[in-house]
Amino acid sequence: MVRLDENEISFPDPELYDGQEGVVAFGGDLSVERIWFAYQLGIFPWYEPGDEILWWCPDPRFVLVPDELKVSKSMRKILNRNVFSFSENQDFRGVIRNCQQAARKGQTGTWLSDELMQTFIRLHDYGLAKSIEVWQGEELVGGFYGLQIGNVFCGESMFAKVSNASKAGFIHFVERHKDQLELIDCQSHTEHLESLGAKMIPKKDFLKILHENNERR
Repeated sequence: MVRLDENEISFPDPELYDGQEGVVAFGGDLSVERIWFAYQLGIFPWYEPGDEILWWCPDPRFVLVPDELKVSKSMRKILNRNVFSFSENQDFRGVIRNCQQAARKGQTGTWLSDELMQTFIRLHDYGLAKSIEVWQGEELVGGFYGLQIGNVFCGESMFAKVSNASKAGFIHFVERHKDQLELIDCQSHTEHLESLGAKMIPKKDFLKILHENNERR
């Protein structure tokens, strides 16, 4: 595992470096520049607040190919009934704040530190991070956020205050943008996203798609 220099924004090549359980480096900082550079390489931070920053590129990688989205009959009925309305980039701060505060099964705290949250807010202010909001009336009841890198959307976190809210928002987002998106990076496995069609692919395949995407930008 490589220790990062806080004064130099660099990472080991994730294709050549296989760290323990997908960890390729530790240390460094959470600056806008480092986070943006890391995601272009397929690397993301995930750590317990107060501990050393860990940088991950797991193998295999959990992704969704937009054309492989699965929508159940029950979810299609919910969408057709217009139970929810949707927006993008209308309340990024509300979405990320709710993601930070959302209770997670098997977790007592949050991996989304205040410092990391502020970095993503700055990335949004620069037009690099985006949010998808799910509403019932004027109440924000679900949503998610991530980084848009060319034709790849790197999802970070989602939340739902009512049943099916985040799932409906995800389906809406994929169906609306599937012609412009080649891949959605979901990072690590969840049953929630697997039910929507996400799957594991080898890290080398994911990095190849990301590299080709970066070259086209």
